[in-house]
Amino acid sequence: MNQKVLKEKKCRNCEQKFKPVNSTNTVCSLNCAIAQSKIKQAEKEKKEIKEKHKEYREKTKTNSDYIKITQQIFNKYIRLRDQNEKCISCDNKLTGKYDAGHYFSCGAYPALRFNEMNVHASCVRCNQHLHGNISEYTIRLPQRIGAEAYQHLVDNRNQPRKYTSEELKELISIYKEKIKELTK
Repeated sequence: MNQKVLKEKKCRNCEQKFKPVNSTNTVCSLNCAIAQSKIKQAEKEKKEIKEKHKEYREKTKTNSDYIKITQQIFNKYIRLRDQNEKCISCDNKLTGKYDAGHYFSCGAYPALRFNEMNVHASCVRCNQHLHGNISEYTIRLPQRIGAEAYQHLVDNRNQPRKYTSEELKELISIYKEKIKELTK
C-alpha cells in the first residue's frame, strides 16, 4: 500500500511542531488533547452562559426599554429617509450630524411619537439649540406633507396612546426593514 507522508503541523495546544499520525490530528500528545478538550468545553459553557444571559435580558426588558430602542431605530430611519432633504425648520442643507426632529413632542403627544408625518430631519442647531425652531417648522411642515396631512396631525395629537411591548417589537422590525430598504 502506498501511504501518504504527512507534513509537520503545529500543535493547537502547545504550538510545538509534530508529525501527525493521520490528517485529523491537531495536537501532539494525549496531554495536549485533554487540555484542548477542556478549552473547548470551557468555550461551550461560556457560550451557553452568554445565551442564557441574552435570554434573561430579553425577558426582563421593560416597556420603556422597548420605547427607547424603537425610538433609536425610528430616528435612524427618519435621518436616512430625509438625508437628501433640507432642514425642516431653517431650510438649510443638512450636513454632518442632524436629528430627527418631532413637530409635536414625544412627551406631550405620545400618539405621534412614531408618526412619520410628525418627524423630519432637522439640523442640530434648530432641533437642539432652538428647541425645534417651531415657528419655522410650523410654516414648512404643511408645505412638505400637505395641508390635509398637517390637519390630520393637529386633529389627532391629543389621542391617548400607550404602546405595548408587542407593538413596539413590531415597530422595531418594521423600521429595521425600512432601513434595510433605504441602505440597499
